[in-house]
Amino acid sequence: MHIWVDADACPAVIKDILFRVAERLQIEVILVANQLIRVPGSRFIRALQVPAGADAADTAIVERVSAGDIVVTGDIPLAALVLDKGGLPLNPRGEWYSKDTIAQQLTMRAFMDELRANGVDTGGPSTFCHADRRNFANALDRELARIRNR
Repeated sequence: MHIWVDADACPAVIKDILFRVAERLQIEVILVANQLIRVPGSRFIRALQVPAGADAADTAIVERVSAGDIVVTGDIPLAALVLDKGGLPLNPRGEWYSKDTIAQQLTMRAFMDELRANGVDTGGPSTFCHADRRNFANALDRELARIRNR
């Protein structure tokens, strides 16, 4: 089992949580990004730099993810592809994507994109806060405990 991270937009506090999890549970965490990502020296943590391009990191993750791997991403289309491969996508706010809800999330994303393309100010996501960090850590810990207890 691996934890893949769509690292370009992943908050630093989430990366820190993942680094601690990697060491504590000896799980490989791979950060995938278009730019050079600094990671702590660890045999369980590595960075994978991909060529520049809109979906290069997403493509690299989808090519490498296996069933049961966790993928940390806020990218809904990437989450859908991960689900298709049997992966477990988790957004940085601690919400798991699921086959039951992904179609609705993709539809809402497309609708919001259309509004923005027509000049409507849709705002953006709320500011990342301490509760988001706590929700992420708790969701990840629960899933890892479930996996270990199988």
